[in-house]
Amino acid sequence: MPDVPLRSFMSDDSAQLTVLSDGSADLSFVRLPVERDGLSVIPLYEEQPVVVAPKGHEVSVFEEVALADLAAETFLDVAELGGPETALQVVASGAGLAILPMSVARHFNVKDTVARKLTGAPVTEIALAWPLDTMDEVIEEFIGIVRGRTAASSRQPSAQQEKPKKEPKPDRRGTGVKKPKVAQRYAPNPDKGRGKGSRKKGKR
Repeated sequence: MPDVPLRSFMSDDSAQLTVLSDGSADLSFVRLPVERDGLSVIPLYEEQPVVVAPKGHEVSVFEEVALADLAAETFLDVAELGGPETALQVVASGAGLAILPMSVARHFNVKDTVARKLTGAPVTEIALAWPLDTMDEVIEEFIGIVRGRTAASSRQPSAQQEKPKKEPKPDRRGTGVKKPKVAQRYAPNPDKGRGKGSRKKGKR
């Protein structure tokens, strides 16, 4: 549906469902778990966790780090600090480490911090959520695309629109002028249709 505008905006974890209840958004990409009452929710993919440390920390020499190897480290509570952006500023000061989804750490990319893949940590999952009572065809089309359907899929609302019927081809039988019969140039063969030996043999 190229003629339908699509507007997107970011919201933090505390507002990822509020935008649906107050009508600010028709659909929301949310980080699970969420309260599902009154919502349809489709899980989409899992996020890779990373550990974010101040620049120069020993984790920077590795490509990935195991959570068990960081048992002696101080970890910051990202939610208590008001969100990832503020938490990363605190990490840059050297006060501790933070665990975040890779996409979040890359988005804010605070100076004087390094992020490394973290193994052994719980993953987070991204899902698409929308109100249960949604009946709009445009939204259903978007949901179908997120689910992996193509625009031409028979299950897409736009593909189910009635196609214009083709006009029937005109019946041309009997409308043309018949060609006159061509006169026979030669006399018919008198032996045609007779069995073998039907012609009388002449005397020698």
